[in-house]
Amino acid sequence: MNVANLQLQGLLMAVASINEMLVRKGLLSVEEIDLALRKAEADLTSEERMTEDLSHSNRDAICFPIRLLKAANRGTSERTTFSDLSRKVGANKERHADQA
Repeated sequence: MNVANLQLQGLLMAVASINEMLVRKGLLSVEEIDLALRKAEADLTSEERMTEDLSHSNRDAICFPIRLLKAANRGTSERTTFSDLSRKVGANKERHADQA
């Protein structure tokens, strides 16, 4: 596996852990974190290059970190692995018209 992928996995799990701590300390709610992540994804997917220059799989790849953090945010307080979260993202991924 590419070392950069492993680094990104670590970073995403660290951010998920920080988000969880923010909720536990009462600094942010699950809903507030979810709103921020949904806004980030909406901003990203509304960019002109996303709709014109990238394939569906590339768009999904760009949105994957946000979707993984959203899945972690919706999870319970029990420890979840990167693989578990990745499967949740894949299971909830929208089908595109050219993937029917």
